[in-house]
Amino acid sequence: MSLLSDWRESAYSLDINSNEGKAFWNNYFVIEKGIYEQLLADPSFVECGTVAELAAKYNTTIQIMVGFLDGINDSLVTPNPIEEMTEDTTVTLNYDNEKLYYNMVGAGADWLYGLPQWDSILTEERRKELYLEQKKSGTVRKEKKIGRNDPCPCGSGKKYKKCCGMNA
Repeated sequence: MSLLSDWRESAYSLDINSNEGKAFWNNYFVIEKGIYEQLLADPSFVECGTVAELAAKYNTTIQIMVGFLDGINDSLVTPNPIEEMTEDTTVTLNYDNEKLYYNMVGAGADWLYGLPQWDSILTEERRKELYLEQKKSGTVRKEKKIGRNDPCPCGSGKKYKKCCGMNA
């Protein structure tokens, strides 16, 4: 079994409403926040190393580091091979600032997209734009339904039921 599937099986099989699940995820989020605080402190620096080296550098377990890598992977300029990852796999954390912020908003991770480090990376206006863009992306808009007795949208002047609505 791969490191990623081990992570997903152990993390997502927990009941988040149980004491064990709450403790696990609270611990994970604290560690995740700490890693992001360090990464965002110098956004021009590209972190690189094996999974084991990064886990040691950020003072966490390999399992938690794999979870972190799984979470950040969609925000990287070049995604890491997380499906086949081993402890000795070299990974690079060259993230796209805007994509990372956008994805943090999408995940509802206000403890991450609200970090003060973002102030020196993205302007307040740009963060608001990305926030709204992400929130709008999940909004489903229903178009107004054409009623049977409404004028046909094809412009014939007939009622919808006597025109295009006959074929629907």
